[in-house]
Amino acid sequence: MENNQNELEQLASQEKIVSSEENDAISKAENEKLSKSVKYDASEIQVLEGLEPVRKRPGMYIGSTDSHGLHHLVQEVVDNSIDEALAGYCTQIDIILNADGSCSVVDNGRGIPTGIIAKEGKSAVEVVLTKLHAGGKFGGEGYKISGGLHGVGVSCVNALSTKLTVDVYQNGKHHFIEFSRGRSLSPLKVIGSSDKTGTTVTFYPDPEIFETVEFNYDNLKNRFREIAFLNKGLVITLEDRREGQERKDRFEFKGGIVEFVNYLNTNKQTLLSYPVYFNKFNHNEKGDVVNEVEVCFQYNDSYSEIINTYANNINTEEGGSHLDGFKNALTKVINDYAVKNKIIKETEKLSGEDCREGITAVISVKLREPQFEGQTKTKLGNSEMRTIVYKAMQEAFGDYLEEHPSEAKELILKSITAQRARDAARNARELTRRKSVLENTTLPGKLADCSEKDSSLCEIYIVEGDSAGGSAKQGRDRRFQAILPLRGKILNVEKARLNRILENAEIKAMITAFGAGIGNEFDESKLRYNKIICMSDADVDGSHIRILLLTFFFRFMRPLIENGHVYAAQPPLYKVSRGKEDMYFYSDEDLNKYFEENGRKGTTLQRYKGLGEMNPDQLWETTMNPEHRILLKITMEDAIEADKLFSQLMGEDPELRRQFIEENATLVKDLDI
Repeated sequence: MENNQNELEQLASQEKIVSSEENDAISKAENEKLSKSVKYDASEIQVLEGLEPVRKRPGMYIGSTDSHGLHHLVQEVVDNSIDEALAGYCTQIDIILNADGSCSVVDNGRGIPTGIIAKEGKSAVEVVLTKLHAGGKFGGEGYKISGGLHGVGVSCVNALSTKLTVDVYQNGKHHFIEFSRGRSLSPLKVIGSSDKTGTTVTFYPDPEIFETVEFNYDNLKNRFREIAFLNKGLVITLEDRREGQERKDRFEFKGGIVEFVNYLNTNKQTLLSYPVYFNKFNHNEKGDVVNEVEVCFQYNDSYSEIINTYANNINTEEGGSHLDGFKNALTKVINDYAVKNKIIKETEKLSGEDCREGITAVISVKLREPQFEGQTKTKLGNSEMRTIVYKAMQEAFGDYLEEHPSEAKELILKSITAQRARDAARNARELTRRKSVLENTTLPGKLADCSEKDSSLCEIYIVEGDSAGGSAKQGRDRRFQAILPLRGKILNVEKARLNRILENAEIKAMITAFGAGIGNEFDESKLRYNKIICMSDADVDGSHIRILLLTFFFRFMRPLIENGHVYAAQPPLYKVSRGKEDMYFYSDEDLNKYFEENGRKGTTLQRYKGLGEMNPDQLWETTMNPEHRILLKITMEDAIEADKLFSQLMGEDPELRRQFIEENATLVKDLDI
């Protein structure tokens, strides 16, 4: 191959990727006070500009046009129904994946206003569906608390759908309107009578816009379970009516985020006798609720922390002011208690990391005018929430520790142990840093690095064993492909603290080779390779090695998975030779199909037991060549489920693994032992 940049970029873009919970009454009363006194009609719909920009640049409005963007459409429609629930009018939301490929969202709220907006000369329904920045959330009194306000909404769903219909049940009438790619086909009309209230939106995503229009039930299931946890008493159902995929789930959690924390700790041994929970409302001079803070947390015997934060039901993945307030208060309360009770000296302050080891927390705030940083609303910017959460947390957690001295002491001793382990890890961590980032560290000797300096074009294969590593080194394209062979299985990081992890030679080699650090010090901008490809044998041991690697990445380099850097290579299972022609098959189904169509006569079949059985040319052609290889992209659509699964399969309790095997053994079609 010629050594030129254009060819390299072309090769790097041609690969095939297969993507794989005493406060209930108060809360209810406050919500009623917050919402029932306000009107919600056509006068509340304010217009701030058509929908052509959405179709031209959909990524600006929904993030992407891949599967993530597709599912974002469902969320946008559901958000409107959630706002009705926050206002105290909606008690049930049904999401239906229809047999014709459409999605319907049904709620029993007040229904979108149907009156005419004089300025527009159109019904409020039509304006909401055809105008950007139009709705009851921009300065009106229709909604006190809302997750909207971000320039994306049901109008964008309309713009990106070949067809969208709205049924509004209101004032004894059934109203209907239909749209196509953002344009109304006729004005809103009454097509019947009805004694119910609510809105039904059905949309058909546009295949001209999206890479796929196939909804993933499990992705939606995880998100709507989460929303049900955050809205105690709200019923959410998800139903799949597509042929061969029929199923239905119902979510209702009267315990709200307390149930959420218990759910997150399903596979873990908890330390406190029950979760710490508090719910605080703050009012203005008129007595109106202006914000609400709801927090629940529980400690477990693991070494990692899980803190999920939300603002108006929106998952603030990057945290923000509410998270800062929680963390600061947690650290201060623990240190103050420890010093006061002479468990530690004043000079032996515990760090935030030490205090949070093994914590599982859910922080949910609701406020009138949320400020989110960025189009995708992943970080809360309201500075006042830092102080509000801090004060509420300081009071509630301080009271808990005073009332539970034995648990408080156990928790502080755990934090002290974490501090000692972290200190022991400091020197080991220094030894794993990349030379160009800090001092005297060189790249691991067994790393066969690539010559390309642009990390966006580079990839590294983590290969099982020296034999396969040798073939991979010979068969690779040295310009952009690096090879790092591992000897045996790496340490199971689910059962170890950082100091012990950093003593593992194979883990140290990976950290140094990747160049981006580890844990809280991980810096994606310093990553030396855009793709990290796990290449192991297609057997039980190979699968075990891959899951050990993924456990390490998930716990200590999570951005690698979150941002799409991790892949699994797919080496062939079989080689069939017929004459001078060699054909490779990656599944039993493909092999059997070939023989059904071509017979078995005159063929030689080879079953690959490991990568080492392939010569360099074969390994390149089948598994490493971007023009022909198949890579499985490791994604993390739902971190909550991922965390539970890693704890179950890789944690200390063997009974959980036995239970998992018993429940899922029938799913294994062909086990090679």
